[in-house]
Amino acid sequence: MKSGIIPMDLHFKFRKSALKHNVTEADIRHAFETCCFVGRYQNRTNVFLLLGFDMNANPVEILYNKFGGNGVNVFHAMPCQKKFYHLFEEGENL
Repeated sequence: MKSGIIPMDLHFKFRKSALKHNVTEADIRHAFETCCFVGRYQNRTNVFLLLGFDMNANPVEILYNKFGGNGVNVFHAMPCQKKFYHLFEEGENL
């Protein structure tokens, strides 16, 4: 990941919906640390898709909103769907 893309001093909020696919808070934090892709999701305002890896090196997809200076409101996290795999290689929007 390029330096400065994701600040390391993030303030996380986790919605219940973010944890319903058995991706833990620790997995989500790790995905931010191992980020391979981040970009606006479906051109929506303040909705971002992040692709990274969980604590077991499995690819995960995260949807979140930004708030405040370094706040992220995570509302979706799950094992990465195959439709996003190409973004790991392309590294778009980093």
